[in-house]
Amino acid sequence: MLTAQFAVALGVEVHLVGRSEESLEFARGLGFTAAWRADEVPRLSFGAVIDASPAPGMPAFALDLVEPGRRVVYVGIAGTQSMIDTRTLVLKDVTAVGILSASPGLAATIEYYAAGTVDPRPLVAATICLEDLGGVLAGNRPAGAGCGPKIHVDPRL
Repeated sequence: MLTAQFAVALGVEVHLVGRSEESLEFARGLGFTAAWRADEVPRLSFGAVIDASPAPGMPAFALDLVEPGRRVVYVGIAGTQSMIDTRTLVLKDVTAVGILSASPGLAATIEYYAAGTVDPRPLVAATICLEDLGGVLAGNRPAGAGCGPKIHVDPRL
């Protein structure tokens, strides 16, 4: 969602793919009206695809969606091995880029946050203390958490 917010701030038309109706409704609530399940994505010309998902099947799906000669950016990391067909990559002449470090973009990110162009706050469901981290990592949402997908840990709490 945060990547999508930055894309919109740059003037890009954004389409999102979600796994559940709940996540799609959350995206639509943030103003992303083009939010789909994978089997509902319209057949459009996608000049670039950003895969920010932890789902193992999404890298191949992103490669299938992107137009020939264009770019796929992989920022999501699956918990298990994810495969792409390199024949598709080569025959479509697609540039695939993986990005793990956000450091090169921190200055611009701060500028967007400071200007209010991108607001990450709706994505944060709760801020917890370090002692509550184990429960969150075990899959438990904190009591009173909002509907956002992110949990922040503040060690000062």
